[in-house]
Amino acid sequence: MAEGEPEDFAAALNDAAIDGWISAMGLRLIRATRDEVEAELDIGPQHRQAYGIVHGGVHAGIVETLASIGAALHALPDGRSVVGLENHTSFLRAVRSGRLRATARPLDRGRRTQIWEGSVYDEEGRLCASGRVRLLVLEPDATLAGQRAGTPG
Repeated sequence: MAEGEPEDFAAALNDAAIDGWISAMGLRLIRATRDEVEAELDIGPQHRQAYGIVHGGVHAGIVETLASIGAALHALPDGRSVVGLENHTSFLRAVRSGRLRATARPLDRGRRTQIWEGSVYDEEGRLCASGRVRLLVLEPDATLAGQRAGTPG
């Protein structure tokens, strides 16, 4: 890593495979910093709905996953964790096959919330989905669903 470049956690996160959704979908992180997260996914039958196109939940899940990773990388140095509050994803172009590539970047990082914007592109670089995710920043002692936040369930 060049001096001044943000630390990239993509390889470590891919190796850790701690997120079941990422593994189930086959999402691969290409870059994961506190300022930008990129990933790709090869479309398979598990990603398609009854009409043979990629399910909207896959697009929304990619947007939320990348936003959550970036927001967490920003919050973790302070011992905090994050959890999604809202996901507004718009589906702009139907896709049936190929590879999706997605990016997410922060729009606002406040003390209590963060807002990230994500985009999903097809192999030709055409925008297929776009979304915004609002995340709540949790303090180290916060509980979530009866368990200390930030601990695997």
